[in-house]
Amino acid sequence: MNQSRLSKQLDIDEGRKPRMYLDSVGKWTGGVGRNLSDKPFRDDEIDLMLKNDIEEAVGIARQLLPRFDDLDDVRQEVVANMAFNLGYPRLSGFKKFLAAVNAHNFQRASAEMQDSLWYRQVGARAKRLAKAMLEGRFE
Repeated sequence: MNQSRLSKQLDIDEGRKPRMYLDSVGKWTGGVGRNLSDKPFRDDEIDLMLKNDIEEAVGIARQLLPRFDDLDDVRQEVVANMAFNLGYPRLSGFKKFLAAVNAHNFQRASAEMQDSLWYRQVGARAKRLAKAMLEGRFE
């Protein structure tokens, strides 16, 4: 079998969709005809999506923090975790937090995290991240 040819045929027959949509029988579908309603993701697919999403989150963090690469690993991970969760538009609104992180004022950065709607909505995740921002370590 010529998998390359089959892949090209399926691209034509199914279409290539970057977003989910309801197909002709009401099933959530995406990619190249992937029935997302009935076919679960395999671990390697989840890992690939996570890897790509982490790369995007780190890119967002670097855009918003000129000194991102000067941060220790833990604080880089905190900001990347927030970027993953919030995306660029929402994280960019955390101006006082970003200024504090960029100035390496981690006590202020943690306080800014705690003084946000995000912190109240996210719960345990936000508490863990704010503590890690303050202390420079994860428990």
